[in-house]
Amino acid sequence: MELGILSLSDLQTDPATGALHDPARRTREIDSYALAADQAGLDVFGLGEHHSRDFAVANPAIPLAAIAQATSRIRLTSAVSVLSTLDPVRLHQDFASLDHLSDGRAEIIRRSRPSTRG
Repeated sequence: MELGILSLSDLQTDPATGALHDPARRTREIDSYALAADQAGLDVFGLGEHHSRDFAVANPAIPLAAIAQATSRIRLTSAVSVLSTLDPVRLHQDFASLDHLSDGRAEIIRRSRPSTRG
């Protein structure tokens, strides 16, 4: 079994004002969660891609690159990749660069396949 954290980078609403939290602050919070997960010995940290004002991260490879520099063992992965809005070659290149920066700890999330065992 593997344990990890998945963040979609959603911006919460301030209950007092009703305003969305600052995307830069939210991105820094996400970075701190990844560092804590690495220090706690979790296996994986995933970050999703979204293209709306309700989310802080449009390209997970960029904050994951910063996280790679601050962590040492946790695997770094996409949690959502919106292929309909991406160039698949660019996605591969971004994660290949991340893989180099993280000493082989990066991966693009893959769909689990059902077991073929009876």
